[in-house]
Amino acid sequence: MESFKIKTGIYFGEGSLQYLKEIKSKRVFIVTDPFMVKSGAIDKVTEMLQDVEYTVFSEIVPDPPIELVVRGIEEISKFNPGVLIALGGGSSIDAAKAIMDFSKKIVSLEKMEFIAIPTTSGTGSEVTSFSVITDKKKGTKYPLVSDDLLPDVAILDPELVKTVPNVITADTGMDVLTHALEAYVSTDATDFSDALAEKAVVLVFNNLLEAYENGENMKAREKMHNASCLAGLAFNAASLGLNHGIAHVLGGKFHIPHGRTNALLLPHVIEYNADITGYSNTNFSEAAKRYCNVARILGLPSSNPRMGVRSLINEIKKMQKQMNMSTTLKSCGVDTKDVQSLKDEIGELALLDKCTKTNPKVPTKNDVIKIVEIIME
Repeated sequence: MESFKIKTGIYFGEGSLQYLKEIKSKRVFIVTDPFMVKSGAIDKVTEMLQDVEYTVFSEIVPDPPIELVVRGIEEISKFNPGVLIALGGGSSIDAAKAIMDFSKKIVSLEKMEFIAIPTTSGTGSEVTSFSVITDKKKGTKYPLVSDDLLPDVAILDPELVKTVPNVITADTGMDVLTHALEAYVSTDATDFSDALAEKAVVLVFNNLLEAYENGENMKAREKMHNASCLAGLAFNAASLGLNHGIAHVLGGKFHIPHGRTNALLLPHVIEYNADITGYSNTNFSEAAKRYCNVARILGLPSSNPRMGVRSLINEIKKMQKQMNMSTTLKSCGVDTKDVQSLKDEIGELALLDKCTKTNPKVPTKNDVIKIVEIIME
């Protein structure tokens, strides 16, 4: 027996921040990053909190470390709020999830309403039971997975993403695409997750370049925000795959933005998963057929899985080029000698990552190393 559940209530479109006026609690704890405060973006949230006492924990940094979560737990336990609001990108939402969950378990705080407000269109963290926390000492990212991490409410207001720089728009947009494609070929994929993933892919291909080139286009921004959420719902149900398994390790070791790391890997992981060998072989894998179906949905040449997979990979590479994205670790500023010295550890850690378990093709350590070597330089 299988199941599909959506716990999070989703408010989307321009003006959706108005939902915050409905908050009944008198105490609100806001988790965000310093830029949200400095830029004034947080004012769009606080001005909606009428007759409410609130405090702001604005220490969130990219790849939030365990120590930061501990500080957040200390602050939230002092304030004892009825509502927790996470404002920001994936790092802020992930940190807020960990702070909320551990504060209930460690200091026995009562249940808080958890509202997630993403300010980038990428992680889908506002509707997922995943949180990624970094152990800086070990240089490793740890995915936490629990339905207790799911927000009660997600607010997708495109007003909060219209000023996102085009470089971040590219990184986060490719993260959305990776989420959708990995969910689509996951061994845990269902008809329900497929529907969400397919729609997310179409929205990305139809709107990402426009959002990158013209950030003021609110329609493109809104569609990418929705795509991010849809892809989040898809992978929350179906999980992900090897792309994320490797990306978590590379991001932890070399501090490359998560979406950029996913984009580096995506064409090569698709080729690996499709596992098409020889022009005479017509015994195509299920993953190859699924990638081909994506190509068909996008209107790309796809008369057979071999052509469909190649068309999809080429279209992804074309989009990366149009957005001036790095395609190698070296172009991301990583010393390839460091990668070489750590490749065995990278291979081992990627196989242990929870996301890798649902990859359509069971990888070996050598498979991981070969993929990493392809993207080195």
